[in-house]
Amino acid sequence: MCGIIGYLGEREAQPVLINGLKKLEYRGYDSAGIAVMSDKELGIAKMAGKISELEDSLVEKPRPGKVGIGHTRWATHGKPNDVNAHPHQGCGDEYSLVHNGIIENHRKLRSELEADGHEFSSDTDSEVIIHLIEEEVGSLEEKVRAALRRVEGTFAIAVLSQEEPGRIVGARRGSPLVVGSTGNEQLIASDVPAMLDYTKDITYLEDDQVVSLSEAGMEITDLQGDPAEATTRHVDWDPVAARKEGYKHFMLKEINEQPEAVGDTLRGRDFSDGGLRMDEGELESEAINDVNKIFIVACGTSAYAGRVAKYIWEEFLNIPIEVELGSEFRYRNPPLDENSLVIGISQSGETADTLAGLEKAREEGATIASVVNVLGSTVTRRSDAVLYTHAGPEIGVASTKAFTSQLVALSLLGLEIARLRGSVTREECGDTVDVLNRAPALLREQLESEARIEELAEKFYEKEDFLFLGRDVLYPVALEGALKLKEISYIHAEGYPAGEMKHGPIALIDEDMPVVALITRNSVYDKVYSNIEEVRARKGKVIVLSDELTDETREIADELVSLPLTDKILTPLVFTVPLQLLAYHIGVLRGTDVDQPRNLAKSVTVE
Repeated sequence: MCGIIGYLGEREAQPVLINGLKKLEYRGYDSAGIAVMSDKELGIAKMAGKISELEDSLVEKPRPGKVGIGHTRWATHGKPNDVNAHPHQGCGDEYSLVHNGIIENHRKLRSELEADGHEFSSDTDSEVIIHLIEEEVGSLEEKVRAALRRVEGTFAIAVLSQEEPGRIVGARRGSPLVVGSTGNEQLIASDVPAMLDYTKDITYLEDDQVVSLSEAGMEITDLQGDPAEATTRHVDWDPVAARKEGYKHFMLKEINEQPEAVGDTLRGRDFSDGGLRMDEGELESEAINDVNKIFIVACGTSAYAGRVAKYIWEEFLNIPIEVELGSEFRYRNPPLDENSLVIGISQSGETADTLAGLEKAREEGATIASVVNVLGSTVTRRSDAVLYTHAGPEIGVASTKAFTSQLVALSLLGLEIARLRGSVTREECGDTVDVLNRAPALLREQLESEARIEELAEKFYEKEDFLFLGRDVLYPVALEGALKLKEISYIHAEGYPAGEMKHGPIALIDEDMPVVALITRNSVYDKVYSNIEEVRARKGKVIVLSDELTDETREIADELVSLPLTDKILTPLVFTVPLQLLAYHIGVLRGTDVDQPRNLAKSVTVE
């Protein structure tokens, strides 16, 4: 996740910007830069590498001035290098911009701008915005608003202009942006910790709001220029607490961050350059063509993401795929050789059992690819190719946004393996990515159902046993739903393939047993109904989550949650969010520590 900081006030801006960027280092980054206004001239300094390297370079050549913006970039569109680092400028030196998010229609806009004579200097989607601003007329605010009305996607931006040297204009949609004001100083940032040394009065911008910062203070409008209101809070938090951004728990914050996190996972993954751009290393075509078996190695929630991937990949890969728990795989004697492809999945990249499994595979000559969230972690250093999820830091112990980001990353990785093997064309990959790009909007839609999930939590939080049922691609989602409830509420819960219920678990069902049934029109739809009828015959309480509302659905459900019908590759994402919210609200009602459940650690780095 990228980081933004902006300052306008009585101090020299450069040290404030560097300090703010350091406070955002936890987000992960591969390049950094600042732009400072001095006598109507913009001083730019940016480079790939660490903030400390940028800071060292500024010792000999500082950027004087009392207005500036800064950025840390985690490359997802364009390679991590000096040119693609932020801030960006347009055809001239008049403007400077930093941007978080993804501009979904950037190719169309870029083509139009190039036709009008604009020349681009980077490979990023971000640069499109600054050229759009150059096209417009009026004040800086008016230009920004007009430019953003042409943009599709997510953004958090901060902009400087030589024409208005005492002003910073910011805006957001989908990506977070907060503002701090002390009267004499104005700050803007992507996260609260960047400004806590200067103010604890924080204004949280809403989607499609534009803020103008000047010596007179802040002015907030919408994209049409009409006055708008945003929430301001005084925060007496340390930097860790501040990152909750007003949410009661990190888990709830991270559930709500999933649209942005998944959008960051997808950014730049469009196969337009021939194949999927891996973040580190690459998959060699010859090696992938020789692969005759795939092992997905992971633990916990990541293993359930791997199970979903198995169902998805089997749609287009005619090759044996096994999902292995790291703690078992490392001590078995699986048939590994140079024709094996082993996929490691780990949020932290430090999971001990997964690491050991990958080491075992490497010793046998297998090709190693990994899906990881944390930049530079040990798993990435043991892999031939790495795909980062770019989900940002996940502080809550129970994984939420890391899981959904893994689902998307694994779908992309499976497409690339299939493309290299000739199972799908590049065009088919692009079509599937277009489908995946609908994921952020679908996740936002599911977050709007939180009130309904709270109602269910109120009804069932005192129960001591739950059963989660799913079939096909929703079976691993049922497993993940049960795991979340166990982790957060300490309620005994089990996930089962619905067809297996009659082979044992049915003995547990009575009037005190809530059964959460996941039903999708995309697979074995009718069969699940017969499984639910078996529950009803034993007086179990049936909670149905379904993307197909029929009279039959309403008849069999004691409680019903309606979900949108979408493509199969997106179905696991749609069903995951309400299960996360159910676990969260039941845990809160039971008084547990949902962020740090007993006996659990965020990263399991010991056997």
